Amino acid sequence: MSSVTEDDCKQRLPGEVWVLITANAVIALGYGVVSPVLPQYARNFGVSISAATFVITAFALMRLCAAPASGLFVQKLGERRVYLSGLLIVAVSTGVCAFAQTYWQLLLFRSLGGFGSAMFTVSSLGLMIRISPPDARGRVAGMFSSAFLVGSVGGPVLGALTAGLGLSAPFAIYGVALVVAAGVVWVSLRHSPLGAPADHSGPTVTVRDVLGNRAYLAALFSNFATGWSVFGLRIALVPLFVTEVLHRGPRMAGLALAVFAIGNVSAVIPSGYLSDRVGRRVPLITGLAISGVATLLVGLASSLTLFMAAAFVAGAAAGVFTSPQQAAVADIIGSKARAGTAVATYQMMSDVGAIAGSLVVGQIAQYLSFGSAFVISGVILLIAALGWAFAPETRQMTSQAHTPARPLGPEAGGELP
Repeated sequence: MSSVTEDDCKQRLPGEVWVLITANAVIALGYGVVSPVLPQYARNFGVSISAATFVITAFALMRLCAAPASGLFVQKLGERRVYLSGLLIVAVSTGVCAFAQTYWQLLLFRSLGGFGSAMFTVSSLGLMIRISPPDARGRVAGMFSSAFLVGSVGGPVLGALTAGLGLSAPFAIYGVALVVAAGVVWVSLRHSPLGAPADHSGPTVTVRDVLGNRAYLAALFSNFATGWSVFGLRIALVPLFVTEVLHRGPRMAGLALAVFAIGNVSAVIPSGYLSDRVGRRVPLITGLAISGVATLLVGLASSLTLFMAAAFVAGAAAGVFTSPQQAAVADIIGSKARAGTAVATYQMMSDVGAIAGSLVVGQIAQYLSFGSAFVISGVILLIAALGWAFAPETRQMTSQAHTPARPLGPEAGGELP
């Protein structure tokens, strides 16, 4: 009986975890409310379609450019301060979008929001690493990811309900929601030892330190593949494939994205639990490989039924490797080190993949074929799976058979290469 009680205590998560999960859901929910109306809102200033969509691109580019600086901020100031500062920057910049008088004002405000978004995205991952118990990192990573996914799916639904209030209303609502979220996080983590910044006398893990680690390199490429396929390909090409190749309407295109998201949500938490038991490599290699094959099938689908089935499998497979991928980075860095730049570099790879993927797959589809774009994206995922096949296990298992060949990170008792 005592062993059961001990296991239950081991699985009980700190309250700080639930605070950040709730905040992440609110952030994603608000982003989902704003995103659908943003291009139309920009068009109200009399600009072209390309100028309207550039508002979205500017946000992503600013996130990418600000990530290195965000990593340095985390290194110097700690995750909590950077998280709250980034959240408030996005809150203010989004709220004032509702009062923009010109297109250039809107572009400036959204660009500032991208800077704040990079700050809280990098620091959020750093906080996750710091507050996650070592034996539950996969579980926490799964819940973090699912909170963003649920918010992203529910955001457009909430946005439809607020559409009658005018195009500027979602920006004001999102701004207020972020201020509330920042207040809750500040109160909850103010006196928390888990949310406190790392001791400056503790070890510093830089990008140079972790670049010699094969598992970290595998995580960088698999996160690039995640950005390319899960964000770039899915958002840029799946709706067009449904309408132009399968000859279905916009509603069916939206349903395809929903099917992908449902598959993702269904697998992301269970895979986190699994990775805490069997290690990170098995679900990573399996998920990336299945996702690669499913992506190939999506592009070769000739019927809506096959397309939807492949989209669900691709989404579920992405959920399988998302949690252990983040947990592996947490294993490598450890919760006691100051590693803002290493975390930022990992996060940047997803943004690089999303931006490059959305641009490149469009060109491939235009000059070659839609199928070719999906095939190339599937191959990238398969290469990422191969990278993890040659990487060491990062999870410190109690069983000697599963112990990594060499300790990873300062809290494992060893040094990073």
